Amino acid sequence: MDYRKFKNQYVIRLDRGEEIVESLKKIADKENIKLAYLTGIGAVGKVTAGVFDTKEKVFKGHTWEGDLEVVSIGGNINTMNGETYVHFHISAADEQGNVFGGHLQEAVISGTGELVLTEIDGTVDRKFDEEIGLNLFDF
Repeated sequence: MDYRKFKNQYVIRLDRGEEIVESLKKIADKENIKLAYLTGIGAVGKVTAGVFDTKEKVFKGHTWEGDLEVVSIGGNINTMNGETYVHFHISAADEQGNVFGGHLQEAVISGTGELVLTEIDGTVDRKFDEEIGLNLFDF
């Protein structure tokens, strides 16, 4: 992994074998980033993503493996109880052009990851909402 900061943006290169969520959390902790949004592309060999079941209040995930192109990745970084909190979604395509994705739990780089993390001046914490079952923005 390598990255450079330009004003309020971090241009990030992730390398083969690195996991996206873990790597971005490390950068946020190291750089003391409290609020940011993410965009990016790349190539991964393994993706675990899913959807939130609003009735059962649990995430249901699926893992895909193989040569996969990250069509897009987006999301945000903020805090919950003073700790770094990451929330990303991903879309990935296989060699037939089938696209799948959802709430990103894990993605391992197979080629490279090219990401831009834009820091926002401010803080937004999260708070668990019993009714919905999710950690929501708490202004």
